[in-house]
Amino acid sequence: MHLIATVFGLGRLKPGPGTWGSLGALPLTYVLHLAGGPWAVLAGLIVVFAVGFPAARAEVAASGLEDPGHVVIDEVAGQMVALLPVTFGAAMMGAEVWRLWPGWVAAFLLFRLFDIWKPWLVGRMDRRGDVFGLMMDDVVAGVFAALVTIVLAGAAHGLLM
Repeated sequence: MHLIATVFGLGRLKPGPGTWGSLGALPLTYVLHLAGGPWAVLAGLIVVFAVGFPAARAEVAASGLEDPGHVVIDEVAGQMVALLPVTFGAAMMGAEVWRLWPGWVAAFLLFRLFDIWKPWLVGRMDRRGDVFGLMMDDVVAGVFAALVTIVLAGAAHGLLM
Protein backbone atom coordinates (compact mmCIF):
# COMPACT_ATOMS: atom_id res chain seq x y z
CA MET A 1 0.00 0.00 0.00
CA HIS A 2 2.92 2.33 0.70
CA LEU A 3 4.10 2.10 -2.92
CA ILE A 4 0.65 3.05 -4.18
CA ALA A 5 0.21 5.93 -1.71
CA THR A 6 3.62 7.36 -2.62
CA VAL A 7 3.20 6.47 -6.34
CA PHE A 8 6.24 4.22 -6.34
CA GLY A 9 8.32 6.67 -4.33
CA LEU A 10 7.50 9.92 -6.15
CA GLY A 11 6.11 11.24 -2.87
CA ARG A 12 9.56 10.90 -1.30
CA LEU A 13 11.19 13.25 -3.83
CA LYS A 14 12.07 16.74 -2.66
CA PRO A 15 11.26 19.53 -2.96
CA GLY A 16 7.52 19.57 -3.55
CA PRO A 17 6.37 15.95 -3.43
CA GLY A 18 2.91 17.05 -4.59
CA THR A 19 4.39 18.47 -7.76
CA TRP A 20 6.27 15.22 -8.38
CA GLY A 21 3.03 13.28 -7.89
CA SER A 22 1.27 15.57 -10.35
CA LEU A 23 4.07 15.07 -12.87
CA GLY A 24 3.66 11.32 -12.46
CA ALA A 25 0.08 11.60 -13.69
CA LEU A 26 1.19 13.02 -17.05
CA PRO A 27 2.78 9.90 -18.58
CA LEU A 28 0.07 7.71 -17.04
CA THR A 29 -2.65 9.82 -18.66
CA TYR A 30 -0.79 9.88 -21.97
CA VAL A 31 -0.36 6.10 -22.06
CA LEU A 32 -3.99 5.51 -21.09
CA HIS A 33 -5.13 7.89 -23.82
CA LEU A 34 -3.00 6.10 -26.42
CA ALA A 35 -4.31 2.74 -25.22
CA GLY A 36 -8.00 3.58 -25.27
CA GLY A 37 -8.73 7.27 -25.62
CA PRO A 38 -10.45 9.46 -23.08
CA TRP A 39 -12.65 6.68 -21.77
CA ALA A 40 -9.54 4.71 -20.80
CA VAL A 41 -8.26 7.81 -19.00
CA LEU A 42 -11.55 8.11 -17.13
CA ALA A 43 -11.45 4.40 -16.23
CA GLY A 44 -7.84 4.80 -15.09
CA LEU A 45 -8.85 7.75 -12.93
CA ILE A 46 -11.55 5.66 -11.26
CA VAL A 47 -9.02 2.89 -10.60
CA VAL A 48 -6.47 5.38 -9.22
CA PHE A 49 -9.08 6.75 -6.81
CA ALA A 50 -10.42 3.31 -5.86
CA VAL A 51 -6.94 1.92 -5.17
CA GLY A 52 -5.56 5.19 -3.83
CA PHE A 53 -8.18 5.68 -1.14
CA PRO A 54 -7.33 2.56 0.88
CA ALA A 55 -3.62 3.08 0.24
CA ALA A 56 -3.84 6.65 1.56
CA ARG A 57 -5.89 5.45 4.53
CA ALA A 58 -3.23 2.85 5.39
CA GLU A 59 -0.42 5.42 5.07
CA VAL A 60 -2.30 7.94 7.23
CA ALA A 61 -2.78 5.27 9.89
CA ALA A 62 0.89 4.21 9.70
CA SER A 63 2.23 7.76 9.89
CA GLY A 64 -0.19 9.18 12.45
CA LEU A 65 -0.53 12.33 10.31
CA GLU A 66 -3.78 13.67 8.84
CA ASP A 67 -2.20 14.45 5.45
CA PRO A 68 1.32 13.05 5.10
CA GLY A 69 3.24 14.99 2.47
CA HIS A 70 4.62 11.82 0.93
CA VAL A 71 1.14 10.56 0.04
CA VAL A 72 0.73 11.76 -3.56
CA ILE A 73 -1.78 9.32 -5.05
CA ASP A 74 -4.33 12.08 -4.47
CA GLU A 75 -2.31 14.41 -6.72
CA VAL A 76 -2.32 11.78 -9.45
CA ALA A 77 -6.12 11.55 -9.26
CA GLY A 78 -6.56 15.32 -9.24
CA GLN A 79 -4.15 15.86 -12.11
CA MET A 80 -5.94 13.23 -14.16
CA VAL A 81 -9.23 15.07 -13.57
CA ALA A 82 -7.58 18.30 -14.75
CA LEU A 83 -6.42 16.55 -17.93
CA LEU A 84 -9.81 15.12 -18.87
CA PRO A 85 -10.77 18.09 -21.09
CA VAL A 86 -7.50 17.74 -22.97
CA THR A 87 -7.91 14.05 -23.66
CA PHE A 88 -11.61 14.39 -24.55
CA GLY A 89 -10.81 17.44 -26.68
CA ALA A 90 -8.17 15.53 -28.63
CA ALA A 91 -10.58 12.67 -29.24
CA MET A 92 -13.40 14.98 -30.33
CA MET A 93 -11.11 16.83 -32.75
CA GLY A 94 -9.47 13.66 -34.05
CA ALA A 95 -6.11 15.12 -33.04
CA GLU A 96 -3.11 13.38 -31.59
CA VAL A 97 -3.24 14.12 -27.88
CA TRP A 98 0.34 15.40 -27.70
CA ARG A 99 -0.58 18.15 -30.18
CA LEU A 100 -2.70 19.71 -27.45
CA TRP A 101 0.45 20.35 -25.40
CA PRO A 102 -0.69 23.86 -24.35
CA GLY A 103 -3.66 22.20 -22.70
CA TRP A 104 -1.36 19.78 -20.88
CA VAL A 105 0.71 22.69 -19.59
CA ALA A 106 -2.37 24.71 -18.58
CA ALA A 107 -4.00 21.75 -16.83
CA PHE A 108 -0.79 20.99 -14.95
CA LEU A 109 -0.13 24.57 -13.82
CA LEU A 110 -3.77 25.27 -12.95
CA PHE A 111 -4.04 22.06 -10.95
CA ARG A 112 -0.93 22.94 -8.96
CA LEU A 113 -2.30 26.46 -8.40
CA PHE A 114 -5.65 25.26 -7.07
CA ASP A 115 -4.04 22.45 -5.05
CA ILE A 116 -1.69 24.87 -3.30
CA TRP A 117 -4.06 27.84 -3.01
CA LYS A 118 -7.04 25.70 -1.87
CA PRO A 119 -9.87 28.08 -2.71
CA TRP A 120 -13.47 27.48 -1.60
CA LEU A 121 -14.46 23.80 -1.96
CA VAL A 122 -10.85 22.67 -2.26
CA GLY A 123 -10.11 24.18 1.15
CA ARG A 124 -13.34 22.82 2.60
CA MET A 125 -12.35 19.30 1.57
CA ASP A 126 -8.81 19.79 2.89
CA ARG A 127 -10.09 20.98 6.28
CA ARG A 128 -12.12 17.79 6.80
CA GLY A 129 -8.98 16.23 8.24
CA ASP A 130 -9.83 12.73 7.05
CA VAL A 131 -8.82 10.49 4.16
CA PHE A 132 -11.89 11.44 2.14
CA GLY A 133 -10.85 15.09 2.39
CA LEU A 134 -7.24 14.20 1.59
CA MET A 135 -8.34 12.60 -1.68
CA MET A 136 -11.19 14.93 -2.57
CA ASP A 137 -9.38 18.25 -2.16
CA ASP A 138 -7.23 17.23 -5.12
CA VAL A 139 -10.18 15.94 -7.14
CA VAL A 140 -11.98 19.26 -6.61
CA ALA A 141 -8.79 21.17 -7.48
CA GLY A 142 -8.68 19.05 -10.63
CA VAL A 143 -12.28 19.98 -11.48
CA PHE A 144 -11.47 23.69 -11.05
CA ALA A 145 -8.36 23.30 -13.22
CA ALA A 146 -10.34 21.38 -15.85
CA LEU A 147 -12.99 24.12 -16.02
CA VAL A 148 -10.41 26.89 -16.43
CA THR A 149 -8.56 24.79 -19.01
CA ILE A 150 -11.80 24.52 -21.02
CA VAL A 151 -12.29 28.30 -20.84
CA LEU A 152 -8.70 28.91 -21.92
CA ALA A 153 -9.05 26.47 -24.82
CA GLY A 154 -12.24 28.21 -25.91
CA ALA A 155 -10.51 31.59 -25.77
CA ALA A 156 -7.46 30.29 -27.63
CA HIS A 157 -9.60 28.84 -30.39
CA GLY A 158 -11.79 31.93 -30.72
CA LEU A 159 -14.90 30.24 -29.38
CA LEU A 160 -15.38 32.83 -26.66
CA MET A 161 -14.79 35.92 -28.79
